[in-house]
Amino acid sequence: MKLKITLTKSPIGSKPQHRKTLQALGLRRMGSNVVREDNAAVHGMIRQCAHLLTVEQIAE
Repeated sequence: MKLKITLTKSPIGSKPQHRKTLQALGLRRMGSNVVREDNAAVHGMIRQCAHLLTVEQIAE
């Protein structure tokens, strides 16, 4: 199973740690999206920035 992660809100004004997490996920601009494996590390990153993201499950 994979996850499609989309940046829906601007990280301007958010904590620097959250910005670094978004960078680690590969999200740079609003509306950009990435596909990542569904694992514990990615879930932790999503949980930290959940207020900025939209997440969808994709069947392989």
